[in-house]
Formats: sequence, C-alpha cells, structure tokens
Amino acid sequence: MLTGKNALITGIANKNSIAWAIAQALHEQGAAVGLSYAHDKLARRVNPLVATLDCDFAQKCDVQSDDEIAQLMTDFGARFGRLDILVHAIAYAERDDINGRFSETGRDGFAAAMDVSVYSLIALARAAQPWMKNGGSIITLSYYGAQKVFPKYNVMGVAKAALEASVRYLAADLGAQQIRVNALSPGPIKTLSAGAFGGFNQMLEHVAEVSPLQRNVTQADVGNAAVFLASDLAATITGEVMQVDSGYHTLGMTMPSHSA
Repeated sequence: MLTGKNALITGIANKNSIAWAIAQALHEQGAAVGLSYAHDKLARRVNPLVATLDCDFAQKCDVQSDDEIAQLMTDFGARFGRLDILVHAIAYAERDDINGRFSETGRDGFAAAMDVSVYSLIALARAAQPWMKNGGSIITLSYYGAQKVFPKYNVMGVAKAALEASVRYLAADLGAQQIRVNALSPGPIKTLSAGAFGGFNQMLEHVAEVSPLQRNVTQADVGNAAVFLASDLAATITGEVMQVDSGYHTLGMTMPSHSA
C-alpha cells in the first residue's frame, strides 16, 4: 500500500513505542522509513532497531530547537529526496503536573507541555512542507483525555486538546498543497511514557472490561490504523481524530461488573 513512499517517524524511544510500531507497519507496507529521537541517551535504544527496517537514517532532534528541526528535514531530504509521510509521536509533561492537582500546574510546566506536545507538530509541519512535493500525510497521536477528564492526565489532557485543534487548523492551512493532517487517538497502551501516569494498570484493566470490544488495543493496532491514514485509501480524509480504543469513547457511563 505504501510502496514508493518515504516516511519520517519522530518520537521513537524504544521497541515498545507506538512510534516504533507505526514505523514497522509502514515499512511492512513498502515505505522507506527514517527515524528521529529526542536526545542522545535514546540512541542506544533506537540504533539497534534501525537495521531491522533496512533503514540507514536515525537522527537526534530536539523539537524545542527550530535549528534541529530544520537540520532534520534537510538531512532527510538529502537522503530520500522527498517526504510523503510525517508521523509526530511526541509528548511531554512534568511528572508532578500529571499526577498532582490540575489547579497546581506550574507555569513553566504548562509551557513545556504545550511546546513539546503541541507546538512541535506545527514546527515539524512547517519545516516538512518544502519536502512534501507531491502532497502527503501528517499523522499525530492524541488521547481521549483531550475531550473528557481522565484521572492523572491533567495538563497532558489540555495539551492534547490543543493538539487536536492544531490538527484541524493545519489541515485547513495545508490542504491546498494536498497535505492531509490527522490524529490517531489510541486507548491506553503500556509504553515507556505510560509509566508516568499513576494507576495506569488499573486503567488497562478497566478498559478491557467495559469497552465494547472488551480488549485493550496494542501498538500494532495503532500501526495498522496509521497505514490507512498514510495511504491513498485515505486520500480525502483530513482534519480528523480517529479513535483506536476498542470503542471505549462511545460509552457515556459504565457499571461495575458485579452490578445486576
């Protein structure tokens, strides 16, 4: 489905990353893949993964630096010549701002969450445009906490709400260039970053019990959805937030399993 397309997947942390599952899925469908990661300490985790995708492009990019974003795109363009698929799998918030009271969110922590989790999508999209010569697909990752309140999500929920709004505005802005912008909103998945959220294992158990499909989603499920949004099958879909959560978002209220 993606033969002949070039993809850049940002935000790889390790083999359990959703970004890594997306990279694998895109590669399996024929895309040539390049990767980026946030800081040097992650290189030892990311570099061993590169060879499994026949990939020779893995580069550090601090998305709080416009210079590093520009360098990433320049180097990717020099290697591949064109960018067709950009995956933004980047988010950050201070642990205290996630697990504390929302009203106690610090000014600096709020700014950091918005900069890394939201503005980075805008900055990457801007830098990618000159290389998306034939149009393309930009995909980011959100969560249902952008729309409803979830325990221990706090400032990240506000950041994801801003991210989803940014998806819509970017879709309108870039549509004339045939660049589509969408978000995937997976259910809870055990990743490196998920460990920052208190009660995460209980959340997994709850979703598996009450969601319509009665199971948690996996990284591979999200990768398959990304293939669809990246492919020509989704050629007229833009500005959307696609829920990949076993139907959990359809529920208005759940009842304990022991209730009559």
